Amino acid sequence: MSRPATAPSATDPRRLDEAIARLRDGAPIWARASLPERIALARSMARGTARTAERAVAAACAAKGIAPGSPLAGEEWLSGPYVVLRQLRLVTRSLQALARHGNTPVGATGETEDGRLTVGVFPASPTDRALFLGVHAEVHFEEGVGERELHETRARFHKAPDHDGQVCLVLGAGNVNAIPPADVVTKLFNEGKVCILKMNPVNAYLGPILEEAFAEAIARGFLAVVYGGAEEGWHLAHHPGVDEVHITGSDRTHDLIVWGPPGPERAARMARGDPLLRKEITSELGNITPVLVVPGPWDARTLAAQAESIAGMVTHNASYNCIAGKMLVTARGWRQRDELLAAVERFVALVPPRRAWYPGSASSYHRLLDGRAGVRRVGEARPDELPWALVPGVEPDPDDAAFRQEPFCAVLWETSAGSADPLEYLDAAVTLANETLWGTLAAHIVVHPRTASDPAVRPALERAIRALRYGSVSVNCWAGYGFAFGTTPWGAYPGATLTDIQSGRGFVHNALMLERVEKSVVRHPAVTFPKPPYFPSHRTAQALGRGLTRLEARGLTALPAVVAAGLRG
Repeated sequence: MSRPATAPSATDPRRLDEAIARLRDGAPIWARASLPERIALARSMARGTARTAERAVAAACAAKGIAPGSPLAGEEWLSGPYVVLRQLRLVTRSLQALARHGNTPVGATGETEDGRLTVGVFPASPTDRALFLGVHAEVHFEEGVGERELHETRARFHKAPDHDGQVCLVLGAGNVNAIPPADVVTKLFNEGKVCILKMNPVNAYLGPILEEAFAEAIARGFLAVVYGGAEEGWHLAHHPGVDEVHITGSDRTHDLIVWGPPGPERAARMARGDPLLRKEITSELGNITPVLVVPGPWDARTLAAQAESIAGMVTHNASYNCIAGKMLVTARGWRQRDELLAAVERFVALVPPRRAWYPGSASSYHRLLDGRAGVRRVGEARPDELPWALVPGVEPDPDDAAFRQEPFCAVLWETSAGSADPLEYLDAAVTLANETLWGTLAAHIVVHPRTASDPAVRPALERAIRALRYGSVSVNCWAGYGFAFGTTPWGAYPGATLTDIQSGRGFVHNALMLERVEKSVVRHPAVTFPKPPYFPSHRTAQALGRGLTRLEARGLTALPAVVAAGLRG
């Protein structure tokens, strides 16, 4: 196993100021750039991402303790260069469509039962349709949006620019390596803003690779990559040369930047609505991600497939994901509850305990679990690892840390709601998710296809999807699909205030450049072949991840390797 790369040292304040000055010079040039110029830069960044992909994955594996070539290495392909290349390709497609036809390409429109406009956004191509059999995604819009507004307002900046050059500080996430470059891509191409990307100390090793991949954007004064911790982040966020901030991280870091350190002064500021940060800030800040399991006629095969899906939501990236499955919500009195829990535990056990590489996660793990009854620990962990922890039977209580503190570690809680009647269950489970759990980013619904198609239940299921106050709702699959697809806007449910930020404000990715989005909905078959790459039993996830990345970079010549890896999984 390779040794982790040495991270660059913090950028000193003088160089931070110089970087902002260069970006301020570049901002009006980028704001006035033509569509062909934007397309050319997106293609340059894609070529750089493809060229550096192997090194980026190797560096991530070394940092996280993953054996190169193992199935786990597939995580670093699929949540690293694959996502970035896909987003750049789809953004390029949107820019080309704007140049040719005056708008970005969208699918068919529809309407929810409560009258909200929807539009299909996935599959985005015949290749998507072939590789993701039966998977569909649509976007639901805010109240009052009609087809005319959908067509007039998407790609708003490119049709009617609302600024003549702005600098956005992107405070990069440390857990998933696609997030910092994907956030930069959104700000550059969707919003026309130049970016100063401050790498998170956790994955600062990725910074020099991004500098190489995005060298043209840096040379032209449209991007700067800098390094450091909280002190450098504060300096940049409050710098007069920075117009807005985007952060992916924790609500605690967000509140520190916006309101200042905890204490009486912060409380007074919040009470009178007087933030320290007097500029726009968008954010993605985590979630206690619920998994709602609807009771129904579950056969052993279908239940096992969804149990493995739930297990993969937990184990992926050592559970250091803001959308890791964290709160399993079963129906009170459901006779197959124990069968499901046993299957989830069995599939979790397929992944050996992972190294606790994210700072503070070991202490969070022990703070949440030590002294709590009923904890099931799975796997033999070495001193630098954390065993998976399943905690069944947690009673709903907004004062319990299980319902108010995101467990950014190897923990899955289980609680119950409603009854074994699907209608009663859906109503109670949605209420629990909306009113008791912290966060508004992503939610999951697991439902048997016969239940989903039952005329007595289907309207209630659609009402539940509509009622969940989350920016992404995934049916029978992990929310990671909504993160990775690119055409699905990614962010928290709209409406959070700066004083109660929850999972954040604003959407990223969003390659179709849609406005006034409320949520994305991804629908997936309950059982599918080939199996999804996040399933713990997938044997060829590394080859599949590399193949999908090459497919994004090289086109259909890479498709045979993708198909072969998928079928062998």
